[in-house]
Amino acid sequence: MNSAYKIYDRMKVFLFLGICCIICICCTIRANRFNLGYTTSGASTPAGAKTFSVQYFENQSDNVETGFSQQVTDALKDFIQGNTGLILVTTGKGDVDFEGAITGFDIRPVAIESNDIAAKNRFTISIKVTYTCDEDPKLNYETTFSRFEDYSSNNDFEAVKADLMANVLKLLIEDIFNKAFVNW
Repeated sequence: MNSAYKIYDRMKVFLFLGICCIICICCTIRANRFNLGYTTSGASTPAGAKTFSVQYFENQSDNVETGFSQQVTDALKDFIQGNTGLILVTTGKGDVDFEGAITGFDIRPVAIESNDIAAKNRFTISIKVTYTCDEDPKLNYETTFSRFEDYSSNNDFEAVKADLMANVLKLLIEDIFNKAFVNW
């Protein structure tokens, strides 16, 4: 008889937790479906905004990396789609629009040792972004975002370039997104 009560108590706990999960999922779906401006990522989209667009980010830096402009453009689109309920507009401009250019793609020595040789190099990417919000123009901004990652000068840049670019780009995309939707 004692074990029957334990099973009954466990069933009540699981039932309660299941109902709580269903309520949370329903609230999230409703917020995204009706674009109530909230997401599970902590971001809030401007009230009334339903669509977004990302214009092609042209590479205007002195060092041109083939395909990087498209990589930046696609990464921003994917991140916004994955973290908001906004719908991507591929022609024209959405309720919120991102445009800009890659303005820096640089490698500089850092951590100079006593024999004037760099122990590390710093890889930096800078992106100028113009964010336009038709629903709330006071949210508009034009900012240059820069991020870097250091790597050992013993490594050939070409050997570590893909990983460095991916890491720095991820940080930049998060910065651009946070400035637009998390209001930091």
